Amino acid sequence: MKRDRDRRKTEAAAAAAAAEAAAAAAEAAAGSGSSSTGKAKMWAEQPQPDAGMDELFAVLGYKMKSTDMADVAEKLEQLEMAMGSTMEDGASVLSNDTVHYNPSDLSGWVESMLSELGSSSNGFDMISGNQIGISSESNGYDDDLRAIPGGAIFSNIQKDDAVDLPNKRTRSEFSETGFLPSAGDAAAAAAPLPVMLVDSQEAGVRLVHTLMACAEAVQQENMKLADALVKHVGVLAVSQVGAMRKVATYFAEALARRIYKVSPPEPLDSSYSDVLQMHFYETGPYLKFAHFTANQAILEAFAGADRVHVIDFSLKQGMQWPALMQALALRPGGPPAFRLTGVGPPQPDNTDALQQVGWKLAQLAETIGVEFEFRGFVANSLADLDANMLGIRAGGEEAVAVNSVFELHCLLSRPGAVEKVLNSIRAMNPKIVTVVEQEANHNGGVFLDRFNEALHYYSTMFDSLESCGGVNQQLPPNGGQDLVMTEVYLGRQICNVVACDGAERVERHETLPQWRRRMGSAGFEPAHLGSNAYKQASMLLALFAGGDGYRVEENEGCLMLGWHTRPLIATSAWRLTTVG
Repeated sequence: MKRDRDRRKTEAAAAAAAAEAAAAAAEAAAGSGSSSTGKAKMWAEQPQPDAGMDELFAVLGYKMKSTDMADVAEKLEQLEMAMGSTMEDGASVLSNDTVHYNPSDLSGWVESMLSELGSSSNGFDMISGNQIGISSESNGYDDDLRAIPGGAIFSNIQKDDAVDLPNKRTRSEFSETGFLPSAGDAAAAAAPLPVMLVDSQEAGVRLVHTLMACAEAVQQENMKLADALVKHVGVLAVSQVGAMRKVATYFAEALARRIYKVSPPEPLDSSYSDVLQMHFYETGPYLKFAHFTANQAILEAFAGADRVHVIDFSLKQGMQWPALMQALALRPGGPPAFRLTGVGPPQPDNTDALQQVGWKLAQLAETIGVEFEFRGFVANSLADLDANMLGIRAGGEEAVAVNSVFELHCLLSRPGAVEKVLNSIRAMNPKIVTVVEQEANHNGGVFLDRFNEALHYYSTMFDSLESCGGVNQQLPPNGGQDLVMTEVYLGRQICNVVACDGAERVERHETLPQWRRRMGSAGFEPAHLGSNAYKQASMLLALFAGGDGYRVEENEGCLMLGWHTRPLIATSAWRLTTVG
């Protein structure tokens, strides 16, 4: 009898292991299928059969509407508590012959799991929870949330491997009268203990939810809950790799700074900031797209002009202008006289960095036979500039172009600053104004909306950077350094969007429709970017290994660069509104 009982227990354990393996295989197949279908979608031009579905959960292979997130979040927390209680009590609810699949219907799956756990666990009290993961009897933050075992914690354990679960006691460790196991319990303990694996997709879903729940707690000024949740993010992030883990780390740091009132890092010296942007230039197509499309618009506006003048609001290292100078040198009939005015911030060591850039461009101009003139203006803000300071030649003697790449949104932290700059541009009487900005709304007044928008935007940005690694691997040893420094560059933006407020929050990105309203009210009308600009951008993307994921779209005369279904930056061109 005893031998038969032992044999049945061994067979039950083996069946449980087989069931768990089948469930893992089904989950992997479901996750693979969902991720491959997601990449075929384009922007609003194509129908969206899953309208209303949350983007981040869709990427992870789950179908869930944004309106259902609160209900699913509560059920997930209940499921976590139920599973934790089951493991503590040594029950075999998840170790029977039932295979628990991981369908895309996240809400239905959680509901079915809760029903089975509720019917199989006697005396288990579900969390009532209008608060996520917080016990009303807890006296400390560390006990508010429990770590979830995932792929990074439990690996696939072979049948004969020893299982070491520190600080975990099952019922077999205790008899009814003391701490020593009985003879029957000792026999049961000899059988392999079932190990429940939580895949990285499930941990990814929980990670996204925990980040958003933490942001909601911050908005509600529930700092105890926010403190517990931000700690929990670090536990969940361990099971992730690649872009998801990096994004979670940067957002968790930004949230922690806001929760604990730790001041964000001091603004970088302009020289260091320029270095980070150079690495950003080398890593992905974003700045190259911005420069190519803006240069094409400027080149077409300068057609037939003998003297041209470009006013660059963000000269940096002057990386945009060699390509334009070479294009002007090849113009039929000879190149025009090219005048460049570069604007930049003061240097901490009082060096004239703008003049150094000007010297390098002058050497190039001499080499390719272009008459060149350079002038640099140091300004703490573009709002400090005045058209009369720039020495623009009156009477139409020169064709003027104004260029701004990732600069105008910084003015939105100062009331009236962007309007002042646009009025100054009008006074310059330009033939063309080129504007490149991030395609995101990070200037909303509601913190939670701003956080959710930033989480979606930078998740997509980091995901696209992962695909660019193949290109940079062809350029050792700087490829890896470029990627790391680019992540720092974007991480500082995340910190500013999430952790800062008031005048300190300068990363106030707005969408193309918002800029259209601002430019229209300031007296500008769109100048449509032609087919040549579209061709330039398409040729650029073909150079990148991940080019099949990048998309260039025309949007009412403007060009937008995106990754799969998400636009990331937008280039627009403007001219003065024609009277009458």
